[in-house]
Amino acid sequence: MATQTLTAQNFDEVVTGNDVVLVDFWAEWCGPCKMFGPTFEKSSSEHPDVVHGKVDTEAEQSLAAAAGIQSIPTIMAFREGVLVFAQPGALPPAALEDLVTQVKSLDMDDVRKQLAEQEAAPEQA
Repeated sequence: MATQTLTAQNFDEVVTGNDVVLVDFWAEWCGPCKMFGPTFEKSSSEHPDVVHGKVDTEAEQSLAAAAGIQSIPTIMAFREGVLVFAQPGALPPAALEDLVTQVKSLDMDDVRKQLAEQEAAPEQA
């Protein structure tokens, strides 16, 4: 499956409507982004069960700001609508493959339990 262009209009729908979604925040002027592009594209063809989306941070500045993007490329991974990974920097092919494998194998019941515990815990002063 080819990568999808994500915009402010379709971002939430894609993230919540698919089991695993990887998002590449990038820009045309960004050298590392251009170098990472083929790696991300290859991953999308090797993992048709994973949605690979790209957000052009120049065209979608409000979306990039809402996502807290401070440097590009930044890779985010969502599983069942939950953000489970976010890291700036281009990943080498083996690291991206490892990320996909780890996200697919997550126990989402455990992840949701941990998130609930974090939200219920009193703020540490």
